[in-house]
Amino acid sequence: MNNLQPSAFSLQPHSLSAAVAKIFSEEGPLALIPGFEKRPQQEEMANAIAAALENEQHLVVEAGTGVGKSLAYLIPALLTALHAGRKAIISTHTITLQEQLLYKDIPLLEKILGISCEAVLLKGRQNYLCPARLERALQHGNDLFSAETLPQLERLRLWSETTTDGTLSDLPEVPDPQIWAQVCSERHLCTPKICGKNPRCFYQVARRRSLTAPILILNHPLFFTLLEDASSSEKGYLFPNDFVIFDEAHTLESIASRHLGITISQYGLRQILHRLYYPKTHKGLLQQVKATTAITAVSEMLPEADLFFEQIAALCRFQKGREHRLREKDLGALEKIENTLIHRLHRLSVLVASAAEAVENETTQSELSDLATQLEEIEEGIVTFLEQREPDSVYWVEKTGKTSSFYNLQVAPVSIDRHLQQLLFRKGASAILTSATLSTGTPNLSYFRNRVGASDVAALQLGSPFDYEEQMKIHLVRTMPDPRDERYEAALEEWIAHFTELSQARAFVLFTSYKTMQAVAQKMQTFFDRKKWQLLVQGENLSRTRMLEEFRSGKPCVLFGTESFWTGVDIPGEALSNVIITRLPFATPDQPLTEAKLEQITRSGGNAFGDYSLPEAILKLRQGVGRLIRNKNDHGIVAILDSRLVNKSYGKAFLKALPSCSVEIL
Repeated sequence: MNNLQPSAFSLQPHSLSAAVAKIFSEEGPLALIPGFEKRPQQEEMANAIAAALENEQHLVVEAGTGVGKSLAYLIPALLTALHAGRKAIISTHTITLQEQLLYKDIPLLEKILGISCEAVLLKGRQNYLCPARLERALQHGNDLFSAETLPQLERLRLWSETTTDGTLSDLPEVPDPQIWAQVCSERHLCTPKICGKNPRCFYQVARRRSLTAPILILNHPLFFTLLEDASSSEKGYLFPNDFVIFDEAHTLESIASRHLGITISQYGLRQILHRLYYPKTHKGLLQQVKATTAITAVSEMLPEADLFFEQIAALCRFQKGREHRLREKDLGALEKIENTLIHRLHRLSVLVASAAEAVENETTQSELSDLATQLEEIEEGIVTFLEQREPDSVYWVEKTGKTSSFYNLQVAPVSIDRHLQQLLFRKGASAILTSATLSTGTPNLSYFRNRVGASDVAALQLGSPFDYEEQMKIHLVRTMPDPRDERYEAALEEWIAHFTELSQARAFVLFTSYKTMQAVAQKMQTFFDRKKWQLLVQGENLSRTRMLEEFRSGKPCVLFGTESFWTGVDIPGEALSNVIITRLPFATPDQPLTEAKLEQITRSGGNAFGDYSLPEAILKLRQGVGRLIRNKNDHGIVAILDSRLVNKSYGKAFLKALPSCSVEIL
């Protein structure tokens, strides 16, 4: 690629559509890319996006694997940003895609088009180290931290002097959450006034660049976080007259649901209180400013806060999982909970705000003021939860933590279509949504569009250029026992062994149950040891990133994974030649938000299974199967170990949604 010469292509044609057509023409600059293959689907997608941006319209595009959708949307986005003065917001679900756009795709287009277009990757604030807060933590370490944790602070100081990124992902080891909470960027503490002139404040550097750069790359959660703070404008989202492109848009509904709801975290509240004052070590911000009345209030609140969450948890039944839904009939029980926490939160927020006013140090003052605001927000959230104030919402309690049990109080709207319709799909703005998996078999991507409030938005469905008949084969198992059958796990072992032997390892085994995955992994370890194949199991010693690095290393590997490995993983080549799906990925019907959605559909006269459960499972299955074939030279097999594909009538709907290829039933 380094030998490419800038194109003589004119960037001032009569229209964006004409410019895009010229770029994709046989004489256009894309032809300069060595080995570039003209793909009609890619050109059609680029032309459709150009027309949508030109006319300030919205568009939903399903672009099958191999279409090259990133270049298809980047080309019209770059030209619009440079020549119409409209900032391009590109939002993705995974950091892998963000880095591909920033370090590979955009530089390639700059080279072949002979242009310069700055792009900035912005992460959530709390990913960044704040040098001002680090300096303050070092100065007051004895008041803030125990002697055991101070060495971590020193390691952060040494890292801060050499890092070129300044974010958590650049750290060799994940720091203690309490330490990081005292040194990361925060809204009222890491400000342009305090940190703006410091070239080592990576958040402020990225923020400044994001204000002027034509292209801003971020993830879906950060987009919705920034959208809450952005001034409302009919012609833009985060900036005046900008436009947004959501790649990996199949995750949009679940992410937006979380951000449009409320989460009150027992662990999060405890962390805030410990930042103020930690009784075991007598450390914290309030100790630093000698706010004795507030210190007493924190000491009294800590056990009462835990008691409050435990009282709510006592109303819940967590037999089947880690979540319990509260209904309107539970209001009476909630009212009986002896709750003085709300009053204590209010009093403490007032005390902390008063302590802030009495402090001369501007940084400490800002930090205390911010914590006072957070306490007020928690108070308001608890009231909303207890009184179930939000209409058309579902309320539930979630158990969290690996070694200790903490609880989250959750509130989320049952449907977000109307919310997103107002936020994203209004007139005078342009939102482009794309993914390789949006179709469930309904025409015009109607299922996905209805779920995200885009029912009136134009849709385009483009197939993959890959030859799946030649590249992939699907194996189904008719005799697989039901998961409730005592023979189920033994059958999983047998068939996983069979199919991994066919591919000589080089396999992803995708589970829908973490418990089942662990049980099968434990039983099969001897088998893989005997084969001298490495078994990588999600949730054990390695992070997701390190697991994928090991898998790509060339050694014979089998990877056992759950939710996060079904999507967003790209391993082209022979390293991944087999995807084994242990069970059809139906959402658990008693998960509170899913249960509420099903009930809502039934109340409105719909069919909960056919209108929601089945299409959601089809989308998830397509994502899992999509891990296998990533380029035109890939070959491999998919084994689906769920007899319902063969024995149930709805199995045909799943198979119809998968790429057309040879299917063998065993």
